[in-house]
Amino acid sequence: MSDEEEDYMSDAFLSTLQDVKPGVNMVRRVKEAMKKEAQQKETNIKNRQKSYKEQEKDSREAALQSSISNENKGFALLQKMGYKAGQGLGKQGAGRVDPIPLNIKTDRGGIGLEEVKKRKAEEELEHYRQKVRAKQQNETKSLEDFRSRVRTEREERKIEGDLRRSQGACEQLDSQKGITVPREDWYWPKVKADDEEEEDEEEEEEKEEEEEIVELTSFDKLQIMTSYLRGVHFYCIWCGTTYNDEEDLCSNCPGDTAADHE
Repeated sequence: MSDEEEDYMSDAFLSTLQDVKPGVNMVRRVKEAMKKEAQQKETNIKNRQKSYKEQEKDSREAALQSSISNENKGFALLQKMGYKAGQGLGKQGAGRVDPIPLNIKTDRGGIGLEEVKKRKAEEELEHYRQKVRAKQQNETKSLEDFRSRVRTEREERKIEGDLRRSQGACEQLDSQKGITVPREDWYWPKVKADDEEEEDEEEEEEKEEEEEIVELTSFDKLQIMTSYLRGVHFYCIWCGTTYNDEEDLCSNCPGDTAADHE
């Protein structure tokens, strides 16, 4: 290599170059362009001629910001009657101090339309609330009716179970005393018989049902059975005990109903 040729790898050549980071010039150019664009927009806004509505709005706001001068005829009349700036209206000065604010109407609806819309919305809201209340009341009533029905069915099943126990106890106690025929057919449990006997019994039961006007319920039968077992046999189905006599029964048995034994 000759002395006249430069060595591109030498420190003397590298020291003359500027240390430029990649992408710096591009970022700077983008920022400058964005700044110029923003300035141009501001200039356009300032130079733009305002529309009639914008000018009217600016003039209205400027007039509202400034107080009424003494040159105003109405204000001059008020001053002659003793009014002072900043004082409330009325003899006692307890009236309005600030002017009535302006409410510019921008839509094409008639006067009073907003009140009609507001009243209609309130009526719809009240109607919706009434529907919700009625629905809640119906749901509450349905739930109460369901609970009452379930409670009634449970009580009926319990009564039928106590009646069957009473019938079994009545048959056993009557048999111990040598009674072969119950006082009433339903005092003892029903016994399964042959087909012919069942048919005869069904016919007899149909005839009896036709003759009977009022049919006893399970509750009525249980009360009659309880009275019979306690009066004749001194027996309580809920205690499960046969007492010696009526005095022993009244002294040791809580009562003649299932509720008394709970």
